[in-house]
Amino acid sequence: MQHLDLLGASIPVLGLGTWDLKGDNAYRMTKAMLDHGYTHIDTAQAYDNEDQIGRGIKRSDIDREQLFLTTKVWHTNYTEDKFIPSVEESLRKLKTDYVDLLLLHWPHGEMPISDYLGHLVRAQERGMARYIGVSNFLPEQVHEVFSLGATIVTNQVEYHPYLNQDPVHQVLQEYNIALTAYSPLGRGEVMQDEVLQDIGSRYGKSAAQVALRWLLQQPDVIAVPKTKSVAHLMSNFDVFDFELSGEEMDAISELRRRNDKMVDPDFAPDWEYQSY
Repeated sequence: MQHLDLLGASIPVLGLGTWDLKGDNAYRMTKAMLDHGYTHIDTAQAYDNEDQIGRGIKRSDIDREQLFLTTKVWHTNYTEDKFIPSVEESLRKLKTDYVDLLLLHWPHGEMPISDYLGHLVRAQERGMARYIGVSNFLPEQVHEVFSLGATIVTNQVEYHPYLNQDPVHQVLQEYNIALTAYSPLGRGEVMQDEVLQDIGSRYGKSAAQVALRWLLQQPDVIAVPKTKSVAHLMSNFDVFDFELSGEEMDAISELRRRNDKMVDPDFAPDWEYQSY
């Protein structure tokens, strides 16, 4: 597995996203990913699966130090009285003393970032997280995070061949931090793309593998595809033995289109969110 090293963190560039993995599925896929060589798993309080993921980790043979574990704080827990207790609850469910990366799941639509960013920093200072970051933050909000003095390692956003994230990627490059791509396969839409299929045929790869490779060849990009299938889990892992040409990278980049619904409605907060 390749790693991205920045700001002291060494992050596996490919992980398992766990949105919509519930109950035994979350447990089964967690144990399967660890048994098959993955060491990076991404969850969140809002996914309601931290307990099952923690159980899968405990039942595996992996040493905690080899695992890169991410969770996210939900926006209803951003107040001073709820933030730290919510992280403590996440750690209990995940059956660990710390997470490797703790993220703010969304920028709060009704509170200034300055009102809750400090809670994230304090969680890190208490040893509850080795590194901190944000998710679904717009470029100007990333600037604000740094203006407030926080040292984050990533902004996790939806990113795939059909969604142009150049504005946020460029800002993250300015600060030398990573873009973590969730839904990197466009919620399955890339599977049927003829451009991706044609490129994949040259390497004996699927359209999904080509899409993941396109992401991972970009500077400081990490991908956390979600799957409920062990076969797809292994297929997603098999993307490190080929390299796309510059022309192929450009052809895939041309697939990007403006998407006015960047977020999943099932997990978008109640307020109206500005797309980018």
